[in-house]
Amino acid sequence: MSGTVPEMSEALIDQVLAVVNVHPVADADEERSVATLIAEVDRIRRAGGNPFDERSDLVHITGSAIVIGPRGTVLLEHKRLGMWLQPGGHVDPGESPWDAALREAREETGLDVRFTNDPPRLVHVDAHQGGRGHTHLDLRYLLDGGDADPAPPPDESQRVEWFGWAAAVKRAGDERLAALLARLGQEFSSEA
Repeated sequence: MSGTVPEMSEALIDQVLAVVNVHPVADADEERSVATLIAEVDRIRRAGGNPFDERSDLVHITGSAIVIGPRGTVLLEHKRLGMWLQPGGHVDPGESPWDAALREAREETGLDVRFTNDPPRLVHVDAHQGGRGHTHLDLRYLLDGGDADPAPPPDESQRVEWFGWAAAVKRAGDERLAALLARLGQEFSSEA
């Protein structure tokens, strides 16, 4: 049966939960998101489901990338939502959420991104409605995008741009993303 826990790595679920449990939350919104993620992963596991598989449950873990570089951060205009967001998406079978963030960032921006840290640095947890009745338990990882211009493939959004930190905060289509970018801007630039 597709999407069941025995088909996936219990160790990976435990590894993700261990990182989420020690992740320093930035505000009450992120604290609620962490609590939601932990409760939903527990519920899905008890039901024999796979918390990474969008076919297993309407609530599932996704991976996103906060791409940084000398020019600031990368945002893209989401094709369906029409909002400027970070690259990211669903976790493919056999993939970790941080690997999904890396893959999605490469696919959506055309940039040769890489992790800034080893292990990958989780910078934010956000539970939100993902469309089509889904709830995304989004794990956001920090990636280095270098200094190249984005070059998305034709089937992805063509509106992918570098923004200085202050401009990214203003452009972000979600207030929780904007708050995250403001915090990261303080860490990586005096411009924020």
